[in-house]
Amino acid sequence: MKILALLVSLSLLVFIHELGHYIFARLFKTRVEKFYLFFNPYFSILRAKKIDGKWKFSFFSRKSPAVFEEHKENTEWGIGWLPFGGYCAISGMIDENTTSASSLPSEVQPWEYRAKPAWQRLLIILGGVMMNFIGALIIFSMMLFYWGKETLPVKNATMGYDYTEVALKNGFQNGDIILAVNNLPVTDMQDVVEGLLLDQSSSATIQRGKETLKINLPDDFANQMIASNAKQFAIPRFPFVIENFALGSLAEKNGMQIGDSIVAINNIPTPTFTDFVKEIANFKNKEITITFYRKGHLDKASFALDDAGKIGAVSKSPYLMYKTEKTNYGFFESIPAGIAQGTESLVNYVKQFKFVFSKEGASQLGGFGSIGNLFPSTWNWAIFWNMTAFLSIILAFMNILPIPGLDGGHFIFVLWEMITGKKPGDKFLERAQMVGMVLLFALLIYANGNDLVKWIGGKF
Repeated sequence: MKILALLVSLSLLVFIHELGHYIFARLFKTRVEKFYLFFNPYFSILRAKKIDGKWKFSFFSRKSPAVFEEHKENTEWGIGWLPFGGYCAISGMIDENTTSASSLPSEVQPWEYRAKPAWQRLLIILGGVMMNFIGALIIFSMMLFYWGKETLPVKNATMGYDYTEVALKNGFQNGDIILAVNNLPVTDMQDVVEGLLLDQSSSATIQRGKETLKINLPDDFANQMIASNAKQFAIPRFPFVIENFALGSLAEKNGMQIGDSIVAINNIPTPTFTDFVKEIANFKNKEITITFYRKGHLDKASFALDDAGKIGAVSKSPYLMYKTEKTNYGFFESIPAGIAQGTESLVNYVKQFKFVFSKEGASQLGGFGSIGNLFPSTWNWAIFWNMTAFLSIILAFMNILPIPGLDGGHFIFVLWEMITGKKPGDKFLERAQMVGMVLLFALLIYANGNDLVKWIGGKF
């Protein structure tokens, strides 16, 4: 399911990105030779072209039909067999599709990219990035319109939070409730993470029982968190109240019911769900006695665990136990709220990007596996769209980086031309493109290599 979600999400984002290039190219009467979803080395699953007002199709073909070649002025639309990315081949442009200047006609044609004024070429280049960013804003807006926004104020999680190991080593304790970061009050856990990790704040004010304390953090706290590969900084502590049972549940077979609140296992107190998960791991293939409350009365259930060490019960979500704050948006209200959310996501990602240049950040760079792992193992539309919007923000930002081979590289060259009046030569662009592609492939290999190391080490 994670693989499916990743492929659908990336396919949508690539299509949106390339469509941005296509729209501006056609707006300025620039010929687009091919528009493909997925890559098509050696053969294509589908080729389609509109000729004389009628669509012509070719399936599982190694090359374009002769009739397609006779009508080069029309775009060939297609689906490749390699499900990573896609491309928009613009006539007269040196990019990943045309890396050799010698393959271009010696005489510049009026329909080519290189024949257009610099400002038009600039917009053609930026079209993909703009479409990805606008697409993210639209997704965020429609999510707010459909689902609204629900948050759990940190003060409402009355049992406090369970913290990652790095946080515990630096003074936090499980059960702490963070009230402020650098003396600035926080509303929800997103505020906490942004303050401590992205803004690298130096202190946190916490409530521990009836006391209010201040924790001073080291300068490298954010780097410690990154190096730990922790998935979350903190999660709410909440009681284990059974909401549902898995198929063949041992707990259900032995008389436990939905609504039971588990408080102990083998007389070891487990006031929270996390405590229960930690304790039950010690009793695989052993007899256990679970103590629970049912409608205010204390009761017990005894049975033997199998080698999986699971009772087959699903806990009620903390969002259903604690008082949350939900904001609903009308259609026109959702648009500025979505723009604000998308802009905030971009700003936060730019803040995170600085960690790439640290030793800890570089070691945590991930490839397709890491991205796929962001999706849940069961389909969830809200998470899917939220991740798709976030990935669209990332794709827009990464593509505008001034690296040859990316849109940002082309942008820099055209901007240089607009400022100096001197256009870079085709040979220079060809060499720059080759250098950029080598850098990108090296980064791709490194990032996916990190995923492989994590997988082998059991940390994936």
